[in-house]
Amino acid sequence: MIRIEKLDMVFAPGTADENVALRNINLRVQAGDFITIIGSNGAGKSTLYNVIAGSLFPTSGRIFLRDVEKKAEREITREAEYRRARYIGRIFQNPLLGTAGKMTLADNMMICHRKGYKGLRISLNKSMRDYFREHLRALGMGLENRLNDNVELFSGGQRQALTLLMTVMSRPGLLLLDEHTAALDPRNAEMIMDLTLRFTADYHLTVMMITHNMNLALEFGNRLLMMDGGEIILNIDAAEKAKLCAADIVERFRAIKKQELVNDEMLLG
Repeated sequence: MIRIEKLDMVFAPGTADENVALRNINLRVQAGDFITIIGSNGAGKSTLYNVIAGSLFPTSGRIFLRDVEKKAEREITREAEYRRARYIGRIFQNPLLGTAGKMTLADNMMICHRKGYKGLRISLNKSMRDYFREHLRALGMGLENRLNDNVELFSGGQRQALTLLMTVMSRPGLLLLDEHTAALDPRNAEMIMDLTLRFTADYHLTVMMITHNMNLALEFGNRLLMMDGGEIILNIDAAEKAKLCAADIVERFRAIKKQELVNDEMLLG
């Protein structure tokens, strides 16, 4: 699905403010993977997402996308973000970022739905409203009865659930989850995670999920990455991950970095 080769990201190179955010990242994401990513603040997790999504172009290295249906690979290293948005979906920590609060629920869903159609005008007719209602029922929140309400009237949990639904309805080849439950209360966070797992199965998604919660990272997904200092220092497959607990990850970090892992949110989340 995605192949990343010798990727570096350096901010302000050659100056006193030089910051190496990513260094020599090599990664293969296979179709159907659910990869959880952990690491302290500043480890490079969000920068990696920015480079994959096209928000940033890397200083060096290459990114390739494999079209599963066409069975062909092409380079997307310098492809514009808006072009990648057709096949790479991204959900952020802030539940307000994925929807337009001043617009109705129907209009939000219409904008997202149009992503899959090139140059075609699609009207918000009764058939389209019924289509949206059918999908909204899957959330179990009664939003199918609120198509004419502005999204700013919804709770944070409702807006994040809506963002998740709209994103998966656009059928992304890759879904990037950037701590998408971290800003929610425990009840809503659990609800969003349940929806994530259900939609992953229903829509046959390939997922990468950043989390600060090590237990969450171990519980979900078939692969686990740990980043530190802009590098991937652990890349653990499903069989190996099933045998590990949080203490094992801490010990591996200590063995690799020769220092203690000091991050209460990761250890106690």
